[in-house]
Amino acid sequence: MNAFRRRPGRAASSAALATTVPSPTHRPTPPPPTGPWHDGLGRAATRSAQALLVLALASVLVWGLTQVKLLVIPLLIAAILAAAFSPLVRLFRRWGWPRALATWAALLLGLGTLGVVLWLVGRGIRKEWPTLVEEADRGLGELEKFLLQGPLEITEEQIASAREALTAALTSDQVQSGAITGATAAAEGVAGLLLGVVVLFFLMKDGRSIFGFLIRPLSEERQARAWRVGNRSVGVLGGYVRGTAIVAFVDALVIGLALVILGVPLALPLATIVFLGAFVPLIGATVAGILATLVALVTNGPTTALIVLVVVIAVNQLEGDLLAPVVIGRALALHPLAILLALTAGTILSGIIGALLAVPITAVAWAAITEWRAPEGDGPGGGTAMPGRVADARR
Repeated sequence: MNAFRRRPGRAASSAALATTVPSPTHRPTPPPPTGPWHDGLGRAATRSAQALLVLALASVLVWGLTQVKLLVIPLLIAAILAAAFSPLVRLFRRWGWPRALATWAALLLGLGTLGVVLWLVGRGIRKEWPTLVEEADRGLGELEKFLLQGPLEITEEQIASAREALTAALTSDQVQSGAITGATAAAEGVAGLLLGVVVLFFLMKDGRSIFGFLIRPLSEERQARAWRVGNRSVGVLGGYVRGTAIVAFVDALVIGLALVILGVPLALPLATIVFLGAFVPLIGATVAGILATLVALVTNGPTTALIVLVVVIAVNQLEGDLLAPVVIGRALALHPLAILLALTAGTILSGIIGALLAVPITAVAWAAITEWRAPEGDGPGGGTAMPGRVADARR
């Protein structure tokens, strides 16, 4: 019985021993690192060096891409158009058409529509060009009379010297060398156009398989995220192009009808320029409207030009306040300041082509970053259908 009797103080001494003797898995907390790189200034310097390294790598990448613009630009344009035409290809596929036939049908339909538009524009220019030249000559004569007889006190000698300076500038060596450069650029443009058509066909036909091949080295979890990023990017590109086309069609329709009603020559070509200019955000439609106003000023006088200017301003306000936010606002999801900065950077890097591609590339980059950081199954991509898409891509 005494062997089973609890000895006084045994539990207390055991508890004290447990609190004073460290367990075998316990490790003492190491002291914080010290040195010039571990204080506040050192951490800021480390982050600054990392940021400079990233900027240097990005600059080298951009410089390398600008050196192969003949390859990069057709590829980017083909990717944007493939995303825009993807619903049409899926529609043909749902009708039971083979993949190659559906791709050819969508491609020929798009190229045929573009060819018809260009033919109508060329036909309108050839038809109305004599009238335009005659009206322009008359308008320039009235402008010269206003300059001579108006309050500006410009003499005939000044006008003659201005004409001589303009003639000398047009016949200078710089202009001739620029013409040669323009011919070279035109040849490169034709080569890029042919390359873009070929790339567009294969992206429309095998785009999902190509993307699946590119992300195959990733793990399954990262493949799921990559598929969500790809689906989201295609949705952003397609929504942007289709929405911009709708807005551009409305702008061209309203301005074209105004030009026809007012009797301005080249109404169809000018409306087409308005349609194409709407694909350059913020500035494209404005420049096209200014061109239409100048044609109206030269051919029909200041009253008609003022009416055209009012119509252009009203259409731009309608586009900015109603059409663009409703049609492409959700697909783009970019602040106007971000659009302006992207346009500026794209124009500096690659001129008009850069301005055309800057906004969709920026929108896709932002959508890709957002989708990659989203949790699994969250956001627009969802990621729930990824295994089937991977299986489709590996076929």
